Amino acid sequence: MSPAGRVDPYPTYEQLRGHGPVVQAGPVFYVVTDYAEADAILRDARFGVMDDNLRDQFLPGWRESPAVLSISRSMLRTNPPDHSRMRRLAAGAFTPRRIAAMRDVVVAQADELIDGMLARGRAPVDFLADFAYPLPVGVICALLGVPAADRPLFRRWATDLTGILEPEITPEELAVADRGAGELRDYFSALVAARRRAPADDLTTALVQAHDSDGDRLSGDELLANLIVLLVAGFETTTNLLGNGLVVLLDHPREAATLRDHPEFAPGYVDELLRYDSPVQLTSRMSTAPARHGGVDLPAESWLIVMLGAANRDPRRYPEPQRFDPWRPQVHPLSFGAGPHYCLGAALARLEAQVAFPLLLRRLPGLALAGPPERRIRLTLRGYATLPVTVGDGEASVVDRGTPAGATGATP
Repeated sequence: MSPAGRVDPYPTYEQLRGHGPVVQAGPVFYVVTDYAEADAILRDARFGVMDDNLRDQFLPGWRESPAVLSISRSMLRTNPPDHSRMRRLAAGAFTPRRIAAMRDVVVAQADELIDGMLARGRAPVDFLADFAYPLPVGVICALLGVPAADRPLFRRWATDLTGILEPEITPEELAVADRGAGELRDYFSALVAARRRAPADDLTTALVQAHDSDGDRLSGDELLANLIVLLVAGFETTTNLLGNGLVVLLDHPREAATLRDHPEFAPGYVDELLRYDSPVQLTSRMSTAPARHGGVDLPAESWLIVMLGAANRDPRRYPEPQRFDPWRPQVHPLSFGAGPHYCLGAALARLEAQVAFPLLLRRLPGLALAGPPERRIRLTLRGYATLPVTVGDGEASVVDRGTPAGATGATP
C-alpha cells in the first residue's frame, strides 16, 4: 500500500504467496494471490460485490459521497439480479460481430494519431496524451455517441473518479473522486436530455429508451451510473494496457521486431502483455455463505481482495512468470476478471491493442523512450502518468498507413 509498493507490487505479491494461496490478513479479511483460487472465487456464486447492507457496515455515510453512490448504482458494483438486468441492456453494443465491425474505425483512428506523432518530428511526445488516451476514448465515445469535441474533458474526470476504486483512500482523495463523479453526472445528465430530444444510433440512446419505456428495466440513477462506468471503464483500462504494453515491448526489442513483421501474432502478444503487467491489479468480493478455498475456511461476510496481478504471475500456472514470453500457450490472464463480472468491454480492449501495437511498431520503427516514464501511484488501476517517447527519424511516411494483411490472424 506504500507508494513504492504501488509502483512495483510484484515482490510483495510473492511474499504474500509464500503464506499460501489465500491469506488471512485480518478478522474476516483475506488476500487471494494464486490463479486457481482467484479464478474459482470470481466464478463462485457465493461471492459477490459489496451490497448496500455491507456498505452500511464498512462505509458508514457512503450515501453522502457522489463517487461511491454513483459507482454503487452501476453494474460494476451490483449483484444479480440487478447486475444481470443492467448488463443485458448494454451487452448488445459489445457482441463479437459489433466488435469485429469496429476494426476499421480503430485502424483509422490509430493511423491518424500516429500521423500526429510523426508531425512532431524529433521532439519528444507523451505517448499517453498523444495516443494511449485518445485512441480508446475516441472508440468508446463513438459507441456512446459522445461528441468528439467533448473527449478532452474525460481524462481528468476519470482520473479523479477512479481513485474510489483504490483499496485505501484518504478524505482528500475522496473529495477529488466526488468532484469527478459530480462533473461526469452533470455531463451525462445533459447528454441524456439531448438524446431524448434527438435520438441517435448509439448506446446512450438505447439506454435512455430502455429507461423511458420501463423504469423497472433501468432507473434514472442506474442510467447515469452505467453511462459513467461505461465511459470510464471503456478507456481507462485500455489506456493503461497500451502504456504498460509499449514499455514492455520497448524493453524487449527482439520480440517487438517479431510482432512488427508478423502482426498476425498480436492476439498472443496482447494476452501476454495483459498477464505480465495487468492494467487492473485487484478486485474485491464478499462472501454470502461459508466457503472453502485454498485450504482456508471463509465464513459468511468475509471480505476478499483478489490480487489479479499476483494471480497472473502465479508460478503454478505460468512457469517463469517474471519473464515476458508471448509464446506461452493458453495464457487466459485474469486481467479482465472472470465469472458474472467479467469485463463487458474486454474484447474491445483486446481489439484496440491488437491493432495498435503492430501498427505503432511498423509505422514508427525508431520509436524509443525519451526519458524514464512516470508511474501513477495507484494499485487497482496500474499505469503511467507520463510516457515520453521519440518517434525516430520519421522513416515511416504518413502515407504508409493501415494494418497489413493478416493482422486479424491467430495467436503465436
